[in-house]
Amino acid sequence: MKRTHHCAQLTSADLDSEVSLIGWVDTIRDQGGIIFVDLRDRKGITQIKLEPHDNAQLAGQMKHLKDESVVEIHGKVSRRPEGTQNDNLPTGQVEVVASELVIHNVSETPPFPLDDAGGDKVNEDLRLTYRYLDLRRPRMRKNLLTRHKVTKAIRDYFDSQEFIEVETPSLFKSTPEGAREYLVPSRIHPGEFYALSQSPQQYKQILMVAGVERYFQIARCFRDEDLRADRQMEFTQVDVEASFVTREDIYELFEGMVRKVWKEAANYDLEGPIQRMSFQDAMNRFGIDKPDLRFDMELVDFSEIFCESSFKVFSGTVKSGGVIKAINAKGLADVTQGELKSLEDTAKSLGAKGLAFIKIEGGEWKSPIVKFFTDEEKAALTEQLNIEDGDIVFFAAAEWERACTILGRIRLDSAQLLVKRGKLTIRHDDWKFLWVIDFPLMSYDEEQGRFVATHHPFTSPVPEDVALLDSDPKAVRGQHYDLVLNGMELGGGSIRIHQPALQEKVFKDVLKIPEDVVESRFGYMLKAFKFGAPPHGGIAFGLDRVCALLSGTTSIRDVIAFPKTQRGQDLMAQSPTPVTARQLKELHIQTVVPETE
Repeated sequence: MKRTHHCAQLTSADLDSEVSLIGWVDTIRDQGGIIFVDLRDRKGITQIKLEPHDNAQLAGQMKHLKDESVVEIHGKVSRRPEGTQNDNLPTGQVEVVASELVIHNVSETPPFPLDDAGGDKVNEDLRLTYRYLDLRRPRMRKNLLTRHKVTKAIRDYFDSQEFIEVETPSLFKSTPEGAREYLVPSRIHPGEFYALSQSPQQYKQILMVAGVERYFQIARCFRDEDLRADRQMEFTQVDVEASFVTREDIYELFEGMVRKVWKEAANYDLEGPIQRMSFQDAMNRFGIDKPDLRFDMELVDFSEIFCESSFKVFSGTVKSGGVIKAINAKGLADVTQGELKSLEDTAKSLGAKGLAFIKIEGGEWKSPIVKFFTDEEKAALTEQLNIEDGDIVFFAAAEWERACTILGRIRLDSAQLLVKRGKLTIRHDDWKFLWVIDFPLMSYDEEQGRFVATHHPFTSPVPEDVALLDSDPKAVRGQHYDLVLNGMELGGGSIRIHQPALQEKVFKDVLKIPEDVVESRFGYMLKAFKFGAPPHGGIAFGLDRVCALLSGTTSIRDVIAFPKTQRGQDLMAQSPTPVTARQLKELHIQTVVPETE
């Protein structure tokens, strides 16, 4: 290395030292013929003083000096003149008076500012096109450092718990039971395909059969799904499996991991056991299985209150087996017509016919439906929702899960409207962890006309519910658990089925997967289970989501060095791209141009 120090290392203790620094020109300031350069490297910034009138070489080089050029500086550390110190920088008391300047590379003018304030205003597509410049910004460098700290803490923690890291293949077999897979054609087996692994799920269970007992991996996974802020087509998960464990063992193990990660990456001490909540309770109170506990606004059930209501929409829903749910968005009575229309459209997209509401303004209840309510019904609403002037109450009338889901989304959207008005504060570093447990093992898919696994088909049922697999699969609880933080699922897992007979029963009798399909996709696994498979369970954490939360961003693209856009493109490398006819021929593939409407 050409440097003697990093740019953030020099302090008053280094006065009169001869030093060499190398980095990027952050800014250039000409103050009456004396040039000041802020030199930046990955550690920070040091001020360089250039006096070209005293140095012919410097004078000749100055005309080539531009922002973001790579330069090497040799000189002496001096104290900054009184009144020019910068207390905001670790190096703010000193400067380097340059005696020699080497320009290694002259930069073109960047297409956008590389400071955080300027870069944040730029269209994301432009930043991703020039990702190598975007990553020079302080916030992005900090995000990458956070990811490094998180990854290191995870490896150190599992090593301390006697887990071993084992790599599993990325090229797997196609098992189209879950998310859409990426298929990879085999050149040497014409017409046959690998699938990029959606997760190491089956391999890690096989490792348990192999006697590894404690496995972990920071694994790359792939899913051909539509992208959004918290989803990428290729992502990283912390994958863990252990033998001879119960759910309580998993909770204790991963709470220890979370404590270490948050301490190392955020200097935050997580105290006490993490709260637990059943799936049923989470849906009833918050309308979602990953509730954000940083604010209140809980759902309240009014089915009994409105079962005989003269408002037929409510009473009819209850009589047909549905429920009436309501929330009080306190302080949001000033919602605009446009905002109200957006909330209604959201409710309709989730299956509602509309969005009933009551505004309370000037002591008056304002709504087309109020005329149907009795004094007793209004009193019950007031008491249970703590209704005050300036509030707005939203209702959902539907079957239980749909009503919960509708109001759960309205709750989140209402909270954002309150934040926008300054009436609610939701801090990204108000860490509210939650275990959500006791999920239903199965759900019925109307379109497929059969039960499907709510997690995956390897999840073990709660022992006392196994008998219900034949008579009432929907009532069976799974030994499944999710760790949720601030409304985002960090990870999920389960205790697995390890008995081959029970696994076959789930595949064939409950999920109704044909026997030949079971054999094709999972035959090797069922065979392995016949050779002494231990009881085992595990979990997978989304590393990208963990890093996004710790970095205070809502988009995992901000914590991935080279992410794809929401259209699945790498704008910097310009992929995907067409391939040659020769490549397709080698793979025995022909492409079909899609029909245009």
